[in-house]
Amino acid sequence: MSQAEVLRDQLIEQGVKFVFGFYVDIHGVPKSKCVPVESLPSMAEGSELYTVGALEGMGDLGPHEDECAGIPDLDRLVVLPWKPEVAVVPASLHLNGERYPQEARNFLLQQVGEAADLGFVVNVGIEPEFYVVRETGRGWEPLVPQDKLNSPTRGYDLETTVLAEPFLGRMVDYMNRLGYGVYSFDHEGGDGQYEFNFDYADALTMADRMVIFRLMAKHVARELGCIATFMAKPFQDDFGSASHLNISLADKETGRNLFEADSGGGYSDIARHFVAGVLAHAGAISAVTCPTVNSYKRFTSKGFMDEISWAPIYRSWGENNRTLMCRLPVNRHCLEVRTVDASVNYHLGIGLVLAAGLDGVVNKLDPGEPLNRDTYRMSAEELAGYGDLALPRSLEQALDLFEADGLAERVMGKEFHRTFLEYKRAECREYGAVVTDWETRTYLQRL
Repeated sequence: MSQAEVLRDQLIEQGVKFVFGFYVDIHGVPKSKCVPVESLPSMAEGSELYTVGALEGMGDLGPHEDECAGIPDLDRLVVLPWKPEVAVVPASLHLNGERYPQEARNFLLQQVGEAADLGFVVNVGIEPEFYVVRETGRGWEPLVPQDKLNSPTRGYDLETTVLAEPFLGRMVDYMNRLGYGVYSFDHEGGDGQYEFNFDYADALTMADRMVIFRLMAKHVARELGCIATFMAKPFQDDFGSASHLNISLADKETGRNLFEADSGGGYSDIARHFVAGVLAHAGAISAVTCPTVNSYKRFTSKGFMDEISWAPIYRSWGENNRTLMCRLPVNRHCLEVRTVDASVNYHLGIGLVLAAGLDGVVNKLDPGEPLNRDTYRMSAEELAGYGDLALPRSLEQALDLFEADGLAERVMGKEFHRTFLEYKRAECREYGAVVTDWETRTYLQRL
């Protein structure tokens, strides 16, 4: 019997009825046909075809061209613990027998392969932040109403964390049943905002897991009459939602973390070169890891908030500095890319960060000296002494840098690079044409 046939029989015995072989669109949203579990062997051979040209940001395949076949990675199939009659498995799209180049998971697979050719395994940990809120007659309210009673923030608050147990407890249970290894979770600074911390994994596994994590959070929230939102800055007077990306390289043969220096417990030259590559391509990375017009409203030291934002606002690195794009933590050996937000397409974002870091390693780029000061408190004159630290302040600015970045075009391929650029440019144009409530309040009767 084939692997698919053996797996089919095991799933039937477990009570599974349906299987989804998912890929993701430009937003990282999973797409799939559903097959009865009895049809798993034919799915494994590519029976499920997709007209991806009709989907969001996946190229211009027209109605006269061949469809893409979804080829599932059967070793990564999981049964949903909240719906055990359903199994999901990540799939890669193929066109004419080859990986379809305008699909995010295939892009990450390619970059992981490049790292392997250099002798590296890529490990990634994610710190996802998001809001759980319910719609009321007064607007969107947090899962726990008491969140609003303690200004300026309920961050780390014990009482309201316990009150959120109907959501948090189910999440931890489901995550651990899937082997994620949750080791902590907390109430973040925003009203109704939470974060989960769990074991790192190889880059592809982590990206696949984050697709399922979002599905899980949305399901649990719906059961409580709420929604889980991964919008980067859902409320102007509250904290933004980051999704800090912790990445490191390990030796493919021994598994040793190559970001740790051989002696002294500090960071290695490989780690520094990797950081330099990420900083060199920071603009292009921003376009992919902060992919919406809303993303850039997170990058402020305070804004309308009563408290500092803790958001990274400068293109530099520090040895524990949370105000910068790149942080080298003191309690673990990895690069924490703090600009990544909750709306990221994980396969695409991890892939481009990895490509940029490898570019730094191969070319032995130098990140310069660390910036270990609180940049929120530094004057413009003081900051100028450190050179050009500017990060894009809008999606349009990020897209300009993405368009000009030769590495991004090379690793994504010209067609995928152009598709992403055109789709996001259209989003910017649409947003620019919207007359906002702020404009109406400010100008309608004044002028």
